[in-house]
Amino acid sequence: MKPQLDSKSGIKPQLDSISGIKPLRVSQAADFGRVAVLMGGWAAEREISLRSGRAVHAALLARGVDALAVDVRHEADLLDALDSLRADRVFNIIHGRGGEDGVLQAALQLAGLPYTGSGVLASALSMHKPLTKLCWRGLDLPTPNWCALRDEGDIEPCLAALGAPVIVKPAREGSSIGMSKARDAAELARAWRVAREYCAEVYAESWITGREYTIGVLDGEALPVIRLETPNQFYDYDAKYCAGTTQYHCPCGLSSEQERELQDLAMRACQGLGIGGWARVDAFIDAHGSPWLIEVNTVPGMTDHSLVPMAAKAAGVDFEELVWRILETSMADQGGQA
Repeated sequence: MKPQLDSKSGIKPQLDSISGIKPLRVSQAADFGRVAVLMGGWAAEREISLRSGRAVHAALLARGVDALAVDVRHEADLLDALDSLRADRVFNIIHGRGGEDGVLQAALQLAGLPYTGSGVLASALSMHKPLTKLCWRGLDLPTPNWCALRDEGDIEPCLAALGAPVIVKPAREGSSIGMSKARDAAELARAWRVAREYCAEVYAESWITGREYTIGVLDGEALPVIRLETPNQFYDYDAKYCAGTTQYHCPCGLSSEQERELQDLAMRACQGLGIGGWARVDAFIDAHGSPWLIEVNTVPGMTDHSLVPMAAKAAGVDFEELVWRILETSMADQGGQA
């Protein structure tokens, strides 16, 4: 089912919501050379990545780009593919571990292939959510308190430190996979057991009561802010990809000044991690009006439910042009990216 738009405002062009759309750097599709669209991967977000990859590949073909769709199923496939692709650059749309955590980025840099998105260090930091939060704390940027959950012995100390409720997350997953809300020790123990199934460190984060927002970032510019609204307990996997009840408000309902402040916070959050190319920052504004950074995605979704395409549309950029502009960022010197 399609996501529901705000019935009052819908998604309308808001060109003044960003500081200005940069002119295209590349005017001819041939200038990109042969582009390998890497999709799939071996992480929990594989199916979402395939949906994103097919949409990106189709958009590139529609714009005349010589694009090849490559389904990467295993780590060995990635190395074999890089040897045989004979591509000039890569559009990376592999979500999650292996594609979003610096592993693919390091392989591409060693192979001398330009690619979309952030470099090795920024990708690795952003994929590990507690490390992301540590960086933000070091920069005095607001992010909710958290505790590591190494075993069941951490349950009571965590509740004592954070209070209840909390949100429990695998440290290195996306798309809300493995996440649960916990209101007491018994629920926290169950949530820990669910999250640890994803072969990653687990942590609990203070629950923020307020409104949820997402801010797309494209080539150094913040896109219009989207406010998310779901009847689910939180914006979980079902709300993101399956439910028809999720609403996306753009304009987001903030004043122009508040929206600019949230966009500025998102840009500082990305700059602090060394993020390049494109990304999406998730944030809350609590009942007292204070903003809280939650996480940043360096390879955001590009499906029919995805948020960066919605934000770009609000800025007057359709899906095909958005894909083109993301691919343009691979023309930059990635040697200087974090």
